[in-house]
Amino acid sequence: MGAIGSKPAASSAPIGADGKPKKICCACPETKRARDECVVEHGPDEDGKCKALIDAHLKCLRSEGFDV
Repeated sequence: MGAIGSKPAASSAPIGADGKPKKICCACPETKRARDECVVEHGPDEDGKCKALIDAHLKCLRSEGFDV
């Protein structure tokens, strides 16, 4: 356990072209939007209707260097 006031562990996020760590929340906006709309409309596990969109978003995030 970390002590109060201790620094968080070093980020393992991939580094962007600007030299700063990429933020997973900002990566792959097109696949994220499609996935989110489907999950809101159908739920995350309803008959697997969103599985292809979820898989596409995960694939995109991995291509950006995220370990998901």
